Amino acid sequence: MDKYGLIGYPLGHSFSIGYFNEKFQNEGIDAEYVNFEIPSIEDLAEVIETNPELKGLNVTIPYKEKVIPYLDSVSPEARAIGAVNVIRVSRKGKTTHLKGFNSDVIGFTQSIEPMLEKCHKKALILGTGGASKAINYGLKSLGLETVFVSRFERPGTIQYNKITPDDIKEYNVIVNCTPLGMYPKVDTCPDLPYEAMDNHTLLYDLIYNPDETLFMKKGRERGATVKNGLEMLLLQAFVSWEFWHDTEK
Repeated sequence: MDKYGLIGYPLGHSFSIGYFNEKFQNEGIDAEYVNFEIPSIEDLAEVIETNPELKGLNVTIPYKEKVIPYLDSVSPEARAIGAVNVIRVSRKGKTTHLKGFNSDVIGFTQSIEPMLEKCHKKALILGTGGASKAINYGLKSLGLETVFVSRFERPGTIQYNKITPDDIKEYNVIVNCTPLGMYPKVDTCPDLPYEAMDNHTLLYDLIYNPDETLFMKKGRERGATVKNGLEMLLLQAFVSWEFWHDTEK
């Protein structure tokens, strides 16, 4: 039986395990998907060695960037983004080849593109982790200017307390790549001047639990268009399956 899985730490609620095991059952695929909760990225080698039937992995927090040195090759897109969230495991005899991809960028761009209008030219990206790099790559590929927002003074970022209502009018696409508002801490949200938002504002939250975060709710109440990360997740999962099986990629 083929095996697929997810590496990360900690692994609480995982979308992937439910999605793929249901897919395997519904489509009669002789495979299983398991969670590998590894406290250090160095434990990846043991996962690969002790699971000879492993064909592919998804990668989540905090290993999307840390995993890259452990891979034999990386797709040009993932290399440019600097983050990997899909690994294809290929074995020939005693040699194992690990290739890294990024499905975040494809899932995100396919999900947000239909929502973009002519007034959407500049975007704020909230957060600076592995997912935010893919979001930045995706937004730029769609022709938007981007700025990262961080709590800390970092090169190439602005801080939340410096964002003005005028900035919200100018940067009217805002993507939340932070865990703020995620279950169970549903009463938190990024610190922004929400009162400046209107029907030209587009808020996209990578969080999908709850369905509507406080970030989305506060924007929607001002007339903003809002979307959560569920469709992106579904698209990512679909793309993961393609990366694992299309050896042309």
